[in-house]
Amino acid sequence: MPLPQKKRWESMAKGLVLGALFTSFLLLLYSYAVPPLHAGLASMTPEGAAPCSPTLGEPETATPANGSAGGCQPRRDIVFMKTHKTASSTLLNILFRFGQKHGLKFAFPNGRNDFDYPAFFARSLVQDYRPGACFNIICNHMRFHYDEVRGLLPPNATFITVLRDPARLFESSFHYFGSVVPFTWKLSSHDKLAEFLQDPDRYYDPNGYNAHYLRNLLFFDLGYDSGLDPSSPQVQEHILEVERRFHLVLLQEYFDESLVLLKDLLCWDLEDVLYFKLNARRASAVPRLSGELYQRATAWNVLDARLYRHFNASFWRKVEAFGRERMAREVAALRRANEHMRRICIDGGHAVDAAAIQDSAMQPWQPLGAKSILGYNLKKSIGQRHAQLCRRMLTPEIQYLMDLGVNLWVTKLWKLIRDFLHW
Repeated sequence: MPLPQKKRWESMAKGLVLGALFTSFLLLLYSYAVPPLHAGLASMTPEGAAPCSPTLGEPETATPANGSAGGCQPRRDIVFMKTHKTASSTLLNILFRFGQKHGLKFAFPNGRNDFDYPAFFARSLVQDYRPGACFNIICNHMRFHYDEVRGLLPPNATFITVLRDPARLFESSFHYFGSVVPFTWKLSSHDKLAEFLQDPDRYYDPNGYNAHYLRNLLFFDLGYDSGLDPSSPQVQEHILEVERRFHLVLLQEYFDESLVLLKDLLCWDLEDVLYFKLNARRASAVPRLSGELYQRATAWNVLDARLYRHFNASFWRKVEAFGRERMAREVAALRRANEHMRRICIDGGHAVDAAAIQDSAMQPWQPLGAKSILGYNLKKSIGQRHAQLCRRMLTPEIQYLMDLGVNLWVTKLWKLIRDFLHW
């Protein structure tokens, strides 16, 4: 073999060896950063840990009152169980703004932007946690553990969460998380989602890495077994437990109506629930689920479907109690106020692709191997009255967490590695 060619092959071999070693290092690092899926309840805060003990002199939050009564006080102690792919990032921004505006104390994760998900939540995961410490708001991604969360806030805290049509949620989760779920790598067609749904049992491995993202994700996030037999009485027991624990379950498909009910429950002002849609996915080249595939996706996520049907019914009972005409008026007022802020804040008036975002502080976190999440450009000339509100409304989750002083060393390191490797 000629000498130059030999050197070229030696160089390629060294590169492959170095690449393999570097990849192994990244996988090792990631295995430490991402907790095991099946972390049990034994990993919870040690027994006897002191529950939240409000400091003497702290103002008591009033019991929920109808916003029209005129005598209610804004509620400030809130648990938001942040589910995946349900417009929860938009609601998170609302809570960040309210907490920041009123100087409230957040229970934040330490090192990451979630509480070691998909492991169960434990109080010890909270940044600067001390036994007996009290917080006002907890709202980052977690796998819910009621007793652990309950011990962080005063007894009269308000519990809320948000659900979404399970077939639509599954579609969104598949596109967003599919690349980090190894059993999907066997799918070869252009429309991997359709291929999977034709015979999901052929591909799905319940014990596979990140498998929880692709079946009954709502049930999983809420802390239950997403592989329960649908005929088990535990399914209905869990659904009724959610109903007992949560004061309001919002619906992504009726987000404005949900925010009106939330505003009324919490006795907040209209400005407190203004929003821009955050973390939205660019329209896919693959058509949305319809017809048979929609039915297949619903059947595949049957536990979530039962959960959603239950809370869809209870949601509309709440709307009826609130008053249909009153709801229509308040939704219209919310949409007018959102449109007013859109004209003031957003350059071009709409969301744009990641490549078109000019300010890195406005760049949302992207799924692995894609730039499918839209973001915004802030107008350069905004009056002093609205400048701060506009920026806060448009700031993505990771940057807002950093603005609030959260330690995100794991998330930052992972971002540096992804940027270096162009992932």
